[in-house]
Amino acid sequence: MSFFKKMREKMFRSSDRLSEDLDALVEDKAPEAPPPESLPEPAREAPLILDRPVAQAPDPRPQPSPVPPAAAPLPGLPPEPETEPERRPGLFGRMFGQTEEPRRILDDAMLESLEEVLIQADMGVETALRVTANIAEGRYGRRVSAREIKEALAAEIARILEPVARPMPLYPSRPQVVLVVGVNGSGKTTTIGKLASQFRAAGKSVVIAAGDTFRAAAVEQLQVWGRRAGVPVLTAPEGSDPASLAFDAMTKAQAEGADLLMIDTAGRLQNRADLMEELSKIVRVIRKKDPDAPHNTLLVLDATTGQNALNQVEIFRKLADVSGLVMTKLDGTAKGGVLVALADRFGLPIHAIGVGEQIDDLAPFDPEEFARALMGLDD
Repeated sequence: MSFFKKMREKMFRSSDRLSEDLDALVEDKAPEAPPPESLPEPAREAPLILDRPVAQAPDPRPQPSPVPPAAAPLPGLPPEPETEPERRPGLFGRMFGQTEEPRRILDDAMLESLEEVLIQADMGVETALRVTANIAEGRYGRRVSAREIKEALAAEIARILEPVARPMPLYPSRPQVVLVVGVNGSGKTTTIGKLASQFRAAGKSVVIAAGDTFRAAAVEQLQVWGRRAGVPVLTAPEGSDPASLAFDAMTKAQAEGADLLMIDTAGRLQNRADLMEELSKIVRVIRKKDPDAPHNTLLVLDATTGQNALNQVEIFRKLADVSGLVMTKLDGTAKGGVLVALADRFGLPIHAIGVGEQIDDLAPFDPEEFARALMGLDD
């Protein structure tokens, strides 16, 4: 199974909310006019007032049965709009049971609803407004189907994502030091294990440093991935100085001629000053071995946090010199639009995305495939 098909199945396995909302948006009809009885009484001409009623003699001729008159609009009311004739499929459509897609005029009301749908998908207000405006260009006033809207949105989203879709660069330095940052629970440890396994499969020698020395679970998880990938994992006693461990790992990687050294870090944001000092100390120590290290600083983000991912990027750009992003857990949310908001606001390279726990559930970021999966479109 291709990664696109896996991504399409897993990204919105629990809810295809965005695609359903777009279908409902096009099928939505304009609100009907209120019934005549709810309208205010129309103004009428004042009747001729007589001094007294004039009695008339009854007509002796037999009277025909009264025939109800045809309904006519009340004076002062606009004529009832003519209903648009129902669209019927053509000959081949009737032969093969095909029906024409519902269509709706792309007007201000529909554009406003489209903005709301994109904002609910975590695309952010500014990005949603910009995307909607670009969709309206050349289509405003035309009747469009849900498929056409999805295709247009996918193309516009891919255009935004294209400049940031870049693989993690590899350098001739040995070892190439990759510092991995992110809040606890974002998927840092799993991402390091998957990347190490993939680099190992590509013929690279890798060393992992379990630098989150305050979480025993993170160390144990990295050790499991290390055994699975055949990659050594350096650890230190719980509560040890992460910078000291990073220095030892750098020494070992240099001695063994390793291609890559991946350093896990803590993600405690309760006290940013301590975390900043910890990261700064790690960088100072490894630069004693290589003045250019770290060569990559990857920020791992959890897609299920929605707009909070934007805040995390702001924070970690101040704490560390972030060079690229990895988005995880896209299989756990129907709101993958946050990735579009990240690209639109920060322009940081997006190296990879994850849609599961398996080794092949982390793949290089492809903007067109992601955009089409986000819109619920087929490959």
